[in-house]
Amino acid sequence: MTAIPQERRLVTAVPGPKSQELQARRTAAVAGGVGSVLPVFAARADGGILEDVDGNRLIDFGSGIAVTSVGASAEAVVRRASAQLADFTHTCFMVTPYEGYVEVCERLAEVTPGDHAKKSALFNSGAEAVENAVKIARSYTKRQAVVVFDHGYHGRTNLTMALTAKNMPYKNGFGPFAPEVYRVPVAYGYRWPTGPENCGPEASAQAIDQISKQIGADNVAAIIIEPVLGEGGFIEPAKGFLPALAKFAKDNGIVFVADEIQSGFCRTGQWFACEDEGVVPDLITTAKGIAGGLPLAAVTGRAEIMDAAHSGGLGGTYGGNPVACAAALGAIETMRELDLAAKARRIETVMKGRLAALREKYDLIGDVRGRGAMIAIELVKNRETKEPAPEATAALAKACHAAGLLVLTCGTYGNVLRFLPPLVIGEDLLNEGLDIIEQALATV
Repeated sequence: MTAIPQERRLVTAVPGPKSQELQARRTAAVAGGVGSVLPVFAARADGGILEDVDGNRLIDFGSGIAVTSVGASAEAVVRRASAQLADFTHTCFMVTPYEGYVEVCERLAEVTPGDHAKKSALFNSGAEAVENAVKIARSYTKRQAVVVFDHGYHGRTNLTMALTAKNMPYKNGFGPFAPEVYRVPVAYGYRWPTGPENCGPEASAQAIDQISKQIGADNVAAIIIEPVLGEGGFIEPAKGFLPALAKFAKDNGIVFVADEIQSGFCRTGQWFACEDEGVVPDLITTAKGIAGGLPLAAVTGRAEIMDAAHSGGLGGTYGGNPVACAAALGAIETMRELDLAAKARRIETVMKGRLAALREKYDLIGDVRGRGAMIAIELVKNRETKEPAPEATAALAKACHAAGLLVLTCGTYGNVLRFLPPLVIGEDLLNEGLDIIEQALATV
């Protein structure tokens, strides 16, 4: 049961007067570089609803960017985190350890792909997890080069900005960036020149050729890829691409890293997106959905690789904070008890059915894609040329917001509307949200 009525309600314009007052205070006090998708200030949230300070209730198709998959105040998360909060907030695991950190690492070994011996290290954010995966891979292989992909996103720290493909807003004006990072093509089926049916084998051959010729496989420490690319546009690499890259990595002693920060923890209808083609990564980075909204991240992988870094080489003051660990145990408990992977598959069935019908009706929708509760539509000005339509995408998002539906945009070209509903959302709210999208399309 959720504490907030699971129904959309608009009592003011969006944003309302109280949100506007807070926005004025925010403008005076918060750095301008910190943006917001929608300037409504949250008061409460749970299930599929976010309630703002004006009393408006919005349907949530964002989940705090794939974080609150179990809901924004899930019972098990609140219960476990509250109990831990009463016992102690912090000791630093590197000073005096505690059971919660160990138990999270045990759960991660159970739920991540592969039956090999695994170990984990815990951190605060996705970017931190990716940085540490690079450190571990370099330590293990004694190599330096890192291979990433077009349209990839891995964070906003200096190293992860170098790994991230998109310049604006993530990298522009913030260089110089970390060296020994190389970018190769990804299997973007919708935009592949010879069509989606040829994309997987052609893109993997092209990527492997570039790695071999331009870097040298023997120099590569790690290949890092999102099994479903998030900020780059919810791109599912065409079939065969991920297995080919994973095999190439294995054959050449390269650490294959799956960045499952946005796609992990039941989001795509499986515990992890790389399971779709049976890919077992050497290392897997997680954050976002791991702890029901508290800051926690992890690198999990083959024990011999994880143990390559010397003692004291990994860590951080807050990494694996006890309250966040308790929340993670509550989130994983919820995912298991409610079978949220199955819930995500049901969300996919409902959303893709409705969105495919809308694509038939509106030429603006070039592509409907994604898996589980990680679904997107790519908007184009012309279906033949596939010219991106970022203005229409922004207008569509704005129309949804005004009607009480929180949606997010993404994509290298700014022309993708992405949907990340909480996995616990009611089907009535899901369909109502899709009704709003349909109405917004009619106006745009």
